[in-house]
Amino acid sequence: MKLNAQQANSLYGQDVKDRSGSKIGSVGQIWTDASGEPTWVSVKTGLMGHKESMAPLDKARITDSGLAVDYDKATVKNAPAVDAGTDQPLDTAEIEQLYAHYRLAPQAPPTAGRGRAPSADGDLIRSEERMRVGTESQPAGTARLRKYVVTEDVHTTVPVEHDEVYVEREPIAARDARGVRADIGEAEQEMTLRAERPVVGKETVPVERVHLAKEEVVEEQPVDDQIRRERVDADIPEPSRRRR
Repeated sequence: MKLNAQQANSLYGQDVKDRSGSKIGSVGQIWTDASGEPTWVSVKTGLMGHKESMAPLDKARITDSGLAVDYDKATVKNAPAVDAGTDQPLDTAEIEQLYAHYRLAPQAPPTAGRGRAPSADGDLIRSEERMRVGTESQPAGTARLRKYVVTEDVHTTVPVEHDEVYVEREPIAARDARGVRADIGEAEQEMTLRAERPVVGKETVPVERVHLAKEEVVEEQPVDDQIRRERVDADIPEPSRRRR
């Protein structure tokens, strides 16, 4: 069906779905041809996107949930795009690219205007801004593991042995004296003594595996901004004001 100006004006910000009912994005802007008839629509396909994909309106239809185009989602998302918020009309080269992408027969002359479709019956269209909040990933710092050596004092004890010498005296009884040689003179006796001392040895052994790990934590952050909306005030002479 062909969309008229009033229908086109009602589409701004509405969902755009493909032929199977899958959501593609939302209506950004509507382009008209030289006669003012809506011909193209730009589709916002991402919250933080800076480009809007173009789709034809010749076979589009208005549904309860927004605008349905006669193409699949991939075809629309891969279509030639325009900068979001641009106020430039489509030039001949852009229109030819769109016709080629959607395999449409070019119309003569291939010119189109840009912006909101003209209102029908002198209607005044009130507009307002809506805030769309998304997220983007950015570096938040670097985590590092660094291994270094520290020295600490260790106190412990270890048992050690050593020899101690003492003198034993054993009287020789008369009955045992016969087998003992009795000499008078100088003599000496030696005994080797032994003593243990602490000996420290060291070995290096693995005791722990350490690595970096991360997890994603979702938290709510407040977003404050300002949006603009239009208000409509009627200046009607008192004699012509409708009484309710």
